[in-house]
Amino acid sequence: MQYRTLGSTGVQVSSFCLGAMMFGQWGNPDHDDAAAIVRTALDAGVNLIDTADVYSGGESEVIVGKAIAGRRDDVVLATKVSSPMGPGRNERGASRRWIVKACEASLRRLGTDHIDLYQVHRPDPTADLDETLGALSDLVRAGKIRYAGSSTFAPSAIVRAQWTAERRQRERFVCEQPPYSLLARGIEADVLPTCETYRMGVLAWSPLAGGWLSGRLHQDAAVLSSHRTRTMPFRTTLSHYDLGIPGNRAKLDAVTELAGIAAEAGLTLIQLALAFVTTHPAVTAAIIGPRTAAQLEGQLSAADIVLEPAVLDRIDRVVAPGTDLNPEDTGYAADILADPRRRRRAAV
Repeated sequence: MQYRTLGSTGVQVSSFCLGAMMFGQWGNPDHDDAAAIVRTALDAGVNLIDTADVYSGGESEVIVGKAIAGRRDDVVLATKVSSPMGPGRNERGASRRWIVKACEASLRRLGTDHIDLYQVHRPDPTADLDETLGALSDLVRAGKIRYAGSSTFAPSAIVRAQWTAERRQRERFVCEQPPYSLLARGIEADVLPTCETYRMGVLAWSPLAGGWLSGRLHQDAAVLSSHRTRTMPFRTTLSHYDLGIPGNRAKLDAVTELAGIAAEAGLTLIQLALAFVTTHPAVTAAIIGPRTAAQLEGQLSAADIVLEPAVLDRIDRVVAPGTDLNPEDTGYAADILADPRRRRRAAV
């Protein structure tokens, strides 16, 4: 296992981060089995674990907390806030009111007195960044969290957060968590350079492109029917695999070519995909999200693989640098793009 410094923090983390999204009702409901996966990852050298309050309605945090009991000091523990946690209007978002309450709840579920990295899961356009950073700064001073980070923020939002922290003397985001894979390379054009400018760590989510790079897709597949598609309400839906969408058809064509590149390099497609993500100099760690022990084993096998320049050049010819084959894979679209009323001046 390789280890890298998380941004400018001085904290050393493994180049693979164990993502816990599939622990609980969204994926593996067997707590003992999921906890065993966590312990196997720790034994393999993974020291960074990422979860979120919204994953399986908090169940994922409970499982992670049980799994790391007795090994808490060996783990850099990350979780996230802002996604809806109930029907209430204020049970979500990045207000001071919710951040403080949600942090206390996460601490209880995780069975710990502090969170190493507390990340804002998605931008909240209704909350002023100074309010959000102020609440996170107070949590740092209270010893409840060690660092704050962002997840799936646009480059402009990353910059605004850094400026706000500097001008208002707040704790700054030390890392960003964007989607990044062989099929979704858009962040190479802007997010990754921005993170490098501000010496932020990068934890890349969905390095297997939500199952597209798992090796299970075939050219004649109409839809990838998976356990995740049927049970997980967060982010992944059937449209993610709908081959009637041009971007998805382009992804399927690319997967066929990438599988050939992997085979010629003596690698599995999973190994090629994960090694590609961790090769970028701005990326601190790739977040792997196994549901089973077998999946974990297959993903950990890529931990020490270094891709040759010739392989990377071939990948660039299949998916151009800075390109998202399906624009929807950026992970977050600004509200102004989804609501035409916000782009049109009202008639007088």
